[in-house]
Order: sequence, then C-alpha cells, then structure tokens
Amino acid sequence: MLARLLRTPLARVAVAVLAVGVAVGLYWFQPWKAVTDTRVDERLSDVAVGTPSAGPASTGGAGPATPAPPAGPTLVSRGEFVTHEHDTSGTARIVRSTDGSHRLELVGLDTSNGPDLRVWLSDQPVRTGRAGWGVFDDGRWVELGRLKGNRGDQAYAIPAGTDLTRLTSVSIWCKRFSVSFGAAPLAPAG
Repeated sequence: MLARLLRTPLARVAVAVLAVGVAVGLYWFQPWKAVTDTRVDERLSDVAVGTPSAGPASTGGAGPATPAPPAGPTLVSRGEFVTHEHDTSGTARIVRSTDGSHRLELVGLDTSNGPDLRVWLSDQPVRTGRAGWGVFDDGRWVELGRLKGNRGDQAYAIPAGTDLTRLTSVSIWCKRFSVSFGAAPLAPAG
C-alpha cells in the first residue's frame, strides 16, 4: 500500500519538495559547523607597546631629544572579546607596521564555528549580553574578510585610508543571520 501511495504524482511532488527543503536547510544553517573547529596559527607581530622611546640624549644643550621611530611594529589599540550569540574569548589588537600599514590581529581567539562568519571593524560600542548581538551593522563598518578559523591566532590587513579613530570595535559577525558571535572594544594602547 505504501509503495502504491509513493507512485502517485502528489506523493512524488511532496518527496521532491521535502528533499529540496532539507538541502536548503542544510546549506543555510550548516549544522555540522556546530561540532567542528577550524584552527589557525598565523605568525603575529612582536609589538612595541606605547609611544616611541626617546632617542639618544642630545649633546651640548641643544634642546630635548627627538623621539626615534619604533624599530618594529607598534601596538595601536587592543581589547578583549566579550560573548554575544556564542561564547567568545581572546584579544583583538591593531598593529601599525614600520611601513605605516595597519592590520588587525586576533590573539588566542576561541569562538564557535558558524556559517558566513566575517571580521568587521565597527563604530558601534560593544555591549554585553543580548543587547550587543545585532548592533554592528547599524553604523559604519569595514569588512576585513571571512573569519579564517574559529580558534587560534590570525591577522587581517586593514585597507589603507581606513579611519581607525572612528572604528572602535571588532566583531565576529555572522552575515547570514545578522548577529555578532562576539566583539572587542578597541582602546588606545599606551
């Protein structure tokens, strides 16, 4: 009787619709990511913290010493991640290279894996709890790329000309569902 029922056109349509629904649901939600991790261990900068140190003392009373440029990369700002939609921890920091370029480094990131995760710099303040989940697309933001992995150390180039004085937070943003997995406020180093 079941075999005869499955041969009817209505049953075939129902089975096809169900199969398409399951396929779309699997693609959209990607449930396997809830139980898988992607670890990234990129080399991060050895940074100098604070303002450049003064150069050698001037001789002959010619005035104060001129600060020497840093010998290597300099820490510009940093912050600790707070949890939003998913448990998230680690440190975000912006580093200025000796050539003047900037990059965002995620140090010891630990969050859940998920579909369509991006790294965003934003002008929105970091709020704790559910109030902070969906605010990062409300203002100005710059997408630095797809999240390389949900665990470990990773770096993202910041486009030249990005106004870092106005972008004061980092979010691990799920673009598909418009929600922050976690975010870090960026405070000036020093």
